[in-house]
Amino acid sequence: MKIFTTEQIRSWDQFTISHEPISSIQLMERASMAVAHWISEHCKNHKKLAVFCGNGNNGGDGLAVARILYLKGFDVDVFVSDPKRKFSEDASVNLKRLRDMSGISVRKFDQIEQYNFDDKTIIIDALFGTGLSRPLEGEYKMLVEQLNTKKNSKISIDVPSGLSADEIFDQNTVVLKTDYTLTFQCWKRTFLHPETGKYTGKVEVLDIDLSNVYTDTADTKYFVIDGDLIESIFIPRNEFSHKGTFGKAVIIGGSYGKIGAAVLATKSALKTGAGLTFTLAPECGYEILQTSCPEAMFIKGGEELITNFEIDNDFTCGIGPGLGTHPETEKSLLDFLKNYTKPLILDADALNIISKDPKNLKLIPKESIITPHPKEFERLFGSTENSFNRLELARKKAKELDIYMVLKDHHTQVITPQGKVFYNITGNAGLAKGGSGDILTGILTSLLAQGYSQEQTCILGVWLHGRAADFTSEKHSKESMLPTNVIDEFGRVFEELNRKAERSL
Repeated sequence: MKIFTTEQIRSWDQFTISHEPISSIQLMERASMAVAHWISEHCKNHKKLAVFCGNGNNGGDGLAVARILYLKGFDVDVFVSDPKRKFSEDASVNLKRLRDMSGISVRKFDQIEQYNFDDKTIIIDALFGTGLSRPLEGEYKMLVEQLNTKKNSKISIDVPSGLSADEIFDQNTVVLKTDYTLTFQCWKRTFLHPETGKYTGKVEVLDIDLSNVYTDTADTKYFVIDGDLIESIFIPRNEFSHKGTFGKAVIIGGSYGKIGAAVLATKSALKTGAGLTFTLAPECGYEILQTSCPEAMFIKGGEELITNFEIDNDFTCGIGPGLGTHPETEKSLLDFLKNYTKPLILDADALNIISKDPKNLKLIPKESIITPHPKEFERLFGSTENSFNRLELARKKAKELDIYMVLKDHHTQVITPQGKVFYNITGNAGLAKGGSGDILTGILTSLLAQGYSQEQTCILGVWLHGRAADFTSEKHSKESMLPTNVIDEFGRVFEELNRKAERSL
């Protein structure tokens, strides 16, 4: 799914209006019907709505939603700044339609203090949507501050008020903290970053049938990894394939006390389909690895830490889990990278070793994949003010170094050397445990070994990782789930992918 800017979304609306054709007020009604339908289906235990409307088209959506839900049996009260103020053309039409009905009161914002917000009241936010270009101020700021003190469930239409769709405002900006955001047609970038996404609650993307022609032709560098993209990447197994068809993956990692990381990465590579899986680890991990991962072959890389990185030319390498940063390991890894030219996966301590000297960055083979979390990224490339700036720096560095980057976060970002960004929306806070990154390294190494391109490997890999984690949290809870539980759910994810692939034939 493409992510468009506010300006592009306006163009998308206008393109749809002129090419469908449909009037702007009809398109507003279509969007409002979608919102009203969602609320009526998901809020059956709440029959009282307080709808807060701005003077623009987002307010027009709110006025239409209020009317539609009133006709569906909800008790609706509408709040506006001043009914006598000028509204947008389409919002004015919906305000008149509302006034022509009896039973819906239209109040001013300053009456909020006298209003009874009982526990059955839902607050509907239709103040600004994508129309906000600066932080809230004046009466709108005061209103949102008041609404944030209410314990009632809150639903924002399109974008929570106070939040830009495209950029981060000042950290002290007042934003409505909502429980649900019912957004139109596509994700907005601010929903996907930690500083701003914390305000959106659960995001529901409502299809209002905007033009597919515009979607296909409009250019963007930002995408959300969705089911359609994954189905276009995933390749089901040919019945006449054999183990040689799916490549040779080698996990290089482990050191005394950290063999578990190598075990997790190895199990992950095995369970995601590599034809042959090897683990290059120190001798101290031999029995652990051979016992816990009998399907993988062991290559000795040292005694208590790895000092020998010698591998066959046809291996696909994933380096870093539990590696340690001992001086002997550091020297051996850097010597290995000086002479190795094939794309590989670098994670964890491999990245920590490289980060010790900026010159080491040039040793990363072209078209390799690196998987830093925010702190590892900072060690490699320097600190940034926020995650938006971090992403832009990542795009710059991916292009300079000709590498792919998996920037781990709540919504992990895949960055390509061409500057494209793919946000992953699978996964949950249960992955916030040691070992989760080791699993991801195993997945990526396995997929790259199987012949997926680097871009496909990253996109499919982070999605699969998150999807398995979502299945795992259903069984074990986010608090109790373990990385090994996530590995156990890979089979369920592949079953799902294969079923979808069969249906598409």
